[in-house]
Amino acid sequence: MSEQYIALFDGDWQAHADDAALVRGHLVGLDGTVLDLGCGPGHWSAYLHSLGADVTGVDLVPEFIDYAQTNFPGPEFQLGEMTDLDLPAHSVAGILSWYSTIHIPPPELDGVLARFRRMLTPSGRLVIGFFDSDDGVAAFDHKVHTAYRWPVDEFSARLREAGFTELQRLRQQFPGRKCAAIAAAAAAS
Repeated sequence: MSEQYIALFDGDWQAHADDAALVRGHLVGLDGTVLDLGCGPGHWSAYLHSLGADVTGVDLVPEFIDYAQTNFPGPEFQLGEMTDLDLPAHSVAGILSWYSTIHIPPPELDGVLARFRRMLTPSGRLVIGFFDSDDGVAAFDHKVHTAYRWPVDEFSARLREAGFTELQRLRQQFPGRKCAAIAAAAAAS
């Protein structure tokens, strides 16, 4: 599966302009490290690095990390799981979780968001992308692993409960799928 996923983006990867503006606007220029959690083959990490961000990509698939390290010199890449990072509290300036939390079962999402909040500095930023749903949280078959769609308002409420303040929301419709992204700031503790 990893080879197929890498092939989808190999060579001509370019972020959608609205996605790139959201990510760039909230994660570039931060004072400290940005984690790209669930970085896959490293495209977003490389993009952020090209804009001057101190970025570390983390993924649990060894083939993705190997590909990223080979093809994108500059950013650091680490093998690891976003739900099990052993980082000090308030140690990162930003987190990009671009369609990586879609694989987190709904009962576990609140704990993952709380861990993200704990890792962020008091003024830290989170940009998170996910599949949107009009009719509740819904599981669907995904090429890699079961994934979940979330109503954007419900996802935003989960972020609030974890200690985030929503700053910006982006919703897009593509053939066969609805997508959403939220940029949030770590709320004052």
